[in-house]
Amino acid sequence: MSLKTTNDTTTIDPNAKKLIVFLDCGDTIIDEGTEIRDDNDIVIEANVIPGADIMVKTLAERGYILAIVADGRAQSFKNILTQNGLYDYFTTMIYSETIKASKPSSRMFKAAIGALDLSEQDCSRIVMVGNNLSRDVKGANAMGITSVFLSWTPRYPKLHADESEIPDYTINHPLELIDLVEKLNEELG
Repeated sequence: MSLKTTNDTTTIDPNAKKLIVFLDCGDTIIDEGTEIRDDNDIVIEANVIPGADIMVKTLAERGYILAIVADGRAQSFKNILTQNGLYDYFTTMIYSETIKASKPSSRMFKAAIGALDLSEQDCSRIVMVGNNLSRDVKGANAMGITSVFLSWTPRYPKLHADESEIPDYTINHPLELIDLVEKLNEELG
């Protein structure tokens, strides 16, 4: 539930959704195969996966809180998300560089939960969408967060190494996430 404050009056935002969406960035929103890096290994340019920009914008416009939970360097994400017009759609952005941990570490997920003023009791209403079974899915599963595997890229394994890497849901294209998120939000009541 989201609250909206205007002129010292607090009301429930009728467009707010119960479900919270955590998204990885590389090969989930941005096509890693298009990344151009500078001499300091900062990504200075990259393209979105076809449909990923529409997915992000649609979910945000429908009232979902979106958070980036990604391994990498903050400046890289700022560059590519700004370049592709997506930076402002995220309520918070959690990066391994600033957290000093990488997924599947619970520190990444806990940082996002804390940044959104949630608690671990809220894990059941969070989905983590990512392209990496050993990082995104394994980390989400360990936290009790619903895991969604985006099986779009050929760069990462598509078969789980063990039970901890089995996703709750698998999608093949970013646009498939919209209907899945709407269904999961409805199931929350």
